[in-house]
Amino acid sequence: MSLRDQEVTALESLGYTTEEARFIYVVAVHSGYFMSRQFLRFTGAEGGNRCYTFAVKLQRRGHATRREYHQIGCVYRLASTRLYRFIAKQNLPPRPRSHAVEFIRQRLLHLDFILENLEFAYFETESEKTVYFCDVLGIPKTALPAKAYKGALGANPTVRYFVDRFPMYLDHTVPNNPPVITFSYIDAGGPSVRGFLTHVQAYLPLLRRLERFAFVFIASSATHFMGAEKCFSNLMREFLRPGMSADILRCFRLRNAWERKQYGSLSTPDVEWLKEASRRFQGEWFEASYRAWASGTLSDEAFRIEFEQLHPDGQVFFRTCLTPAWHSGKKHLAWEAARAPDPSPSSA
Repeated sequence: MSLRDQEVTALESLGYTTEEARFIYVVAVHSGYFMSRQFLRFTGAEGGNRCYTFAVKLQRRGHATRREYHQIGCVYRLASTRLYRFIAKQNLPPRPRSHAVEFIRQRLLHLDFILENLEFAYFETESEKTVYFCDVLGIPKTALPAKAYKGALGANPTVRYFVDRFPMYLDHTVPNNPPVITFSYIDAGGPSVRGFLTHVQAYLPLLRRLERFAFVFIASSATHFMGAEKCFSNLMREFLRPGMSADILRCFRLRNAWERKQYGSLSTPDVEWLKEASRRFQGEWFEASYRAWASGTLSDEAFRIEFEQLHPDGQVFFRTCLTPAWHSGKKHLAWEAARAPDPSPSSA
């Protein structure tokens, strides 16, 4: 990752050593929370006075707070807006409200992953991500995962993109291939993979426009690895398999007939199929395509051509990663680990 000299120097001016400033920058950008063991891992120190001195500096300067959490331990939170201003990341500090333990654990797992994989070129801010997808790749903002926040009384809602802030980076380590845009999900120990399913579904409109990409499922336990891989494979097979454009066009026709109240043209199997298809096909891209088709500005053939150009054509990779704080083995980021299913008729 790129540790920017200007920002590190600015943090040094607050009284921190170069290594301390570098660590603060990584925490501020990627997590907001950290533990002593993570500072020791980053600096290569063995504990004792060095860690204690750093913690005292942060608290005496009002840059961090300290709290004990059940089943986690002692956690520090970078809470100083002044500190974030020094690195020009004013929108990143954790909000002053108390976060749930699950959220904090997720942030700590996020930092564990970053510290173990510092070689990747990470997208650090919402702006960097939107510029890459919209300006560099030419993807419309309507395809990006977004969330609208209510403004003050009478004000328009504020739309934010990539609010999950999970690690996103360009991976240059794929053998014999150009850099691969890599998304991720951090499992904080939930009871199922439902959260992962919801997360990937929110990204589907964007993923449909990428020729190749990877997804990493990050966790402190391998409990949900098989379930996550199966869930991801099913989702990818859903929109990679041949004949998908024909299914979507059928959905357009049946939906249009239903909305026009032409019920006599719909058989009972048609209605049941439409109900299932409405669950499968969702999102801004689908809705925009349907509106264009229904208005007559998008023909069947034009839609088929657009769809074939947008779908990833099988260049999809899936990996699992055990965070190093909980696993002492080798990295779980080998590219031969797993791939999404080949979208052939036999796998559909």
